[in-house]
Amino acid sequence: MKKLVALFFLAFAIPTCAQGPTGTFGNDPIIHLENFDKQRVHWGYFLGFNIYDFKFEYKNPGADIQASRTTGFNVGLVGDLRLMEYLDLRFEPGLYYTQRNLVFPGFTEELDANREVRSTYIHFPLLLKFSAKRTGNVRPYLEAGVSRTLNLASNSKSKEDNTEQRFRMKQWTNNYEIGFGIDLYLEYFKFSPSIRGVFGIDNEIIPDNDPNSPWTSNITSMKTRAVFINFTFH
Repeated sequence: MKKLVALFFLAFAIPTCAQGPTGTFGNDPIIHLENFDKQRVHWGYFLGFNIYDFKFEYKNPGADIQASRTTGFNVGLVGDLRLMEYLDLRFEPGLYYTQRNLVFPGFTEELDANREVRSTYIHFPLLLKFSAKRTGNVRPYLEAGVSRTLNLASNSKSKEDNTEQRFRMKQWTNNYEIGFGIDLYLEYFKFSPSIRGVFGIDNEIIPDNDPNSPWTSNITSMKTRAVFINFTFH
């Protein structure tokens, strides 16, 4: 997580420093793309990174399920609708690859304890973007909204469960999201690094066929938690 946050601020700093004293932060900056935000609709694309996690709740207290996180990759499109001067409606459909490694307590055999949860998500967020007043070639913003996610690797239709090393999740889930970013107006395009938290609303786990399963019987709910760092180009 620290590496992703450092990468976010590095992405902000590089174009800023490259413009020199008369660029983005100079006393008399050269204004780029002065009328860009007056467009009713504009489009773009994003590339980025993600870290996904799970939040578990249990029926009975005991040893927690341990989740080790990996850094995944994002790519997608951006459609931006201007509602008023400081408010936009944004749709960001994207493809997200990620993996979480779970270690279940109470097992002596590694094959039983470990589960690799590889996920390929199609993510559909609808966000409100609240922009501050533009200063030179910089405009910070906040964004918040809801999203719906399709997990292409959920195993939701599989009859096999953890007794056959098959971890199952629901195919669709709903989330709410909140984040912030910075619009940087460069000479030929707008570049926007952003960081956003994603909080799952639904319980995603599909219990094992055995109601006394040592893997799922003690889990009340399992919800997604994620951090996205995206670099958007308009």
